[in-house]
Amino acid sequence: MPDVRPPRMGFFTDTSVCIGCKACEVACKEWNEVPADVGPSGSGSTDMADLDLLGMSYDNSGALGASTWRHVAFVEAPPRDPAAGDVRWLMASDVCKHCTHAACLDVCPTGALMRTEFETVYVQPDICNGCGYCVPACPYGVIDIRPGDGRAFKCTLCYDRTKDGLTPACAQACPTESIQYGPLDELRERADRRLAQLQEAGVAGAQLYGRDPDDGVGGDGAFFLLLDEPEVYGLPPDPVVTTRDLPGMWKRAAAAAAGLAVAVAAAFIGGRR
Repeated sequence: MPDVRPPRMGFFTDTSVCIGCKACEVACKEWNEVPADVGPSGSGSTDMADLDLLGMSYDNSGALGASTWRHVAFVEAPPRDPAAGDVRWLMASDVCKHCTHAACLDVCPTGALMRTEFETVYVQPDICNGCGYCVPACPYGVIDIRPGDGRAFKCTLCYDRTKDGLTPACAQACPTESIQYGPLDELRERADRRLAQLQEAGVAGAQLYGRDPDDGVGGDGAFFLLLDEPEVYGLPPDPVVTTRDLPGMWKRAAAAAAGLAVAVAAAFIGGRR
């Protein structure tokens, strides 16, 4: 390990300048060789009859998954001012949040999930046994098991690029710089300035999501500037690390086991008398 650890790296996604081009989705798939996420179960079929086309949106990928590590959501929201039109288009490129307190990492029994030197959460596919414990543990519903493969996959924050000093593929491809990559502390300062700028311009509903280090997951390594409430984008309003109560549960279980052992021992000794 180096004598001086590198700073924590992450993403800041400014949805106010996202144009929904999906260049980030394409770049992610191409660089990481992620298979096509089409068909009723993400089978990767190229037969048009098997394409899982969404009839309710222009969004063709639907959600994050084992074969969609970046997902650009097309949200059709009602206008704040009815006179302004029939619909507001809210576009946002979603990704793994690389939580400070990552429940997926806590529950992994094989060590397939690990922290990199950049404090990102990385899946080692060659160690994953496909148990799936990480899937329900994630408060954001990000990590998933790939059909036909059986192992868990998610965004790696392009670790093979970042360790060589390169920008992740999605941020490199973003034409509007909606996705910004860099040291997390610098990104938070940049996000605060951008939020103040939008609020001063009268943009109602602008808020930062995942930026607060005191939230239920200790802050996200990938956070967002949203133009409406998180629920509108399909994000949990108050995410909490799902393993936060495990230490207390283990203590109570240990106390109960100790009490049972004492009772059994007492009964055994009493019986011998």
